[in-house]
Amino acid sequence: MTILDKIVERKRIEVAEAKAKTTLQQLEQYPLFGRTCYSLKDSIENPQRTGIIAEYKRASPSKGLINGVSTVQEVVQGYQDAGASAISVLTDSDFFQGSLTDLTAAREVLQLPLLRKEFIVDSYQIAEAKAYGADIILLIAACLSPDDVQSLAAYAKSLGLNVLLEVHNEEELQRSISDNIDAIGVNNRNLKDFSVSLTHSYDLVNKIPSNFIKVSESGISDPTTIKNLKNRGFHSFLIGENFMKTANPGDAMKNFVNELKG
Repeated sequence: MTILDKIVERKRIEVAEAKAKTTLQQLEQYPLFGRTCYSLKDSIENPQRTGIIAEYKRASPSKGLINGVSTVQEVVQGYQDAGASAISVLTDSDFFQGSLTDLTAAREVLQLPLLRKEFIVDSYQIAEAKAYGADIILLIAACLSPDDVQSLAAYAKSLGLNVLLEVHNEEELQRSISDNIDAIGVNNRNLKDFSVSLTHSYDLVNKIPSNFIKVSESGISDPTTIKNLKNRGFHSFLIGENFMKTANPGDAMKNFVNELKG
């Protein structure tokens, strides 16, 4: 059983527990449920911004605790000030020490698109994302069938959310493409064994149709890498661990961006 299998198995239990506590109808009454989402495309295309999706991540299955000190609001505010195009917040509790309240806390201080980084296996989690202030949801091809991707993406779009599809290889890409997807992310980290290689991004960039925002995710720790990825055709870059492992993630991103501009 891979780590991804374990996470998905746990997720199904979590969703059943969440549904027993709060119905879909109750989620639809949450104040944030009715808000209009920010556009990921507009934010990424804004020349004042960097294309970086900066992530708040306390811990991970491969690294354990990364940062147990910096608060969500101070970090995401720092990211926004440093030029992030969007913000990603991990909401998985068991493996990443995140929560839905982290999402709402981030929403309070942001004027940028906010991604609920989660292992989505049920449309209920998409309704939760909307109710807690997200603008973007993540669908991971490695743990969803093509039919699941289609139906979950369509539901997300019906709520006005942006959809980021994450793939790891060409087979996942080809089987999962849908008109209801806004962005396709290539995860350089293999979710089955957590090894990282940027080759995945370089191999897939030209296989992603040009109507999608192209995102390279994970393993990016050097501004030169972003320049290379941009030259190859990527529009956006998800970075979390590189900033989160420092004492001040917002400052770390600011320094990174200054180097990128230099």
